Amino acid sequence: MKIISFFNHKGGVSKTTSVYHLGWMLTKKGKKVLLVDTDSQCNLTLTVIGQDNYEEFFTNHPQNNIKSGLAAAFESKPELIKPVECVQVKNNKNLFLLPGSFEITEYEVQLGVSFQLTNTFSTLKNLPGAFYYLIRKTAEEMGVDIVLIDLNPSLSAINQDLIISSDYFILPTSPDYFSEMAIRSIARVLPNWEKWAKQSRELFQEATYPLPMNTPKFLGYTVNDFTIRNQKPANAFQDVINRIDATVRDVLIPNLAKVNMLLPDGAYTNYRLAEIPNFQTLQAHFQANGVPVFELTDTMLGSSGAVLDDQKDRTDKFRTKFSDFSIEVLRLMDYAESH
Repeated sequence: MKIISFFNHKGGVSKTTSVYHLGWMLTKKGKKVLLVDTDSQCNLTLTVIGQDNYEEFFTNHPQNNIKSGLAAAFESKPELIKPVECVQVKNNKNLFLLPGSFEITEYEVQLGVSFQLTNTFSTLKNLPGAFYYLIRKTAEEMGVDIVLIDLNPSLSAINQDLIISSDYFILPTSPDYFSEMAIRSIARVLPNWEKWAKQSRELFQEATYPLPMNTPKFLGYTVNDFTIRNQKPANAFQDVINRIDATVRDVLIPNLAKVNMLLPDGAYTNYRLAEIPNFQTLQAHFQANGVPVFELTDTMLGSSGAVLDDQKDRTDKFRTKFSDFSIEVLRLMDYAESH
């Protein structure tokens, strides 16, 4: 079982959409996948459960979410963390969700304090490893191959904890100036997180929930939500994509290399894993039907004639893009495991 986190502290980069669509496509490649929603906005949970069913679900299943799963550690209950009963994603027997919670940020302060005062308050040593323990135990009970974590858009203690507890991470971006600036910020932040983890992994080995000993590795980045002209990004978007490519290559990669957060030599053919244009009118159909755009049927699309033909052509293109994305992720993971 391997854990991949999707992280960018800039919002609006199609992080949740990428997690959902990649997770679904990985199941089509024969993998059993668990999606984990750690964003207090709960967009991934809403995507899977549906906004109309969300209140009913949490009323009837108050323990089936990530905050309740962590309560044993964060609320000092006299019991071990137990696996959470997950939700099977509609129409996909190999895709599951560990639901999020709007209240997960209530644990933020405790976790941040635990990073600083573990030598003084022994009970706090159990907090940094609690997220990893819960996710691992839940995934193991279900026989999951890959876990995809949807992180919140911030530089929070929760995100720091999840990144250093992951095997791999992917950086979703959008083709705009602020994404380029976010990459420069991440290039400074991630090495500091890993330096803290390197010092702390040994410290937390005696905790009830120890941190994993592995260093997370950068799988690559994606560029999302741009407009297509003549089968390629419009010129304005392409200019920014080129700048993002350069910033990743010249700023992010050298900084990650210093702390061993890159895959073994020879793994990468391109740091950019995928280019995913915006869904345009398919977005509404994807949200209404609760399936990825490449699973939308003619009935779900509800169109006819030339409009339907155009929509089907675009769903086919998205199917190819996410298929290629999933194949590259699996290739990189296999390379890392074999070298």
